Amino acid sequence: MTPVRMYTTQVCPFCVRAKALLKQRGVAEIEEIRVDLDPAERLRMVELTGRRTVPQIFIGATHVGGCDDLVALDQRGGLLPLLGV
Repeated sequence: MTPVRMYTTQVCPFCVRAKALLKQRGVAEIEEIRVDLDPAERLRMVELTGRRTVPQIFIGATHVGGCDDLVALDQRGGLLPLLGV
C-alpha cells in the first residue's frame, strides 16, 4: 500500500473525517504531522501545498488536498488505485 502522510492539528473535525475514510479504505498507518505543535512544519506544509488549512493529505508523492478533496477522489473511484489497493 502506498504510504499516506497527513498534516493535521489536534482539534480538527476534517482531519478526523479524513483519517476515518482512509482507515475504511484499508490504510493501516498514516504518518501524521501535527502543525499545531511545530510552526516549522506548518510553514513546510504551506510551501508544499500553497494551502494553510488542515488536513493536507499526501498519498505517496501525490498531494490529494484536504478532506473534501479526499472524499471527492473516493467518490470518483480514484482513491483505491492511488492507495495501490
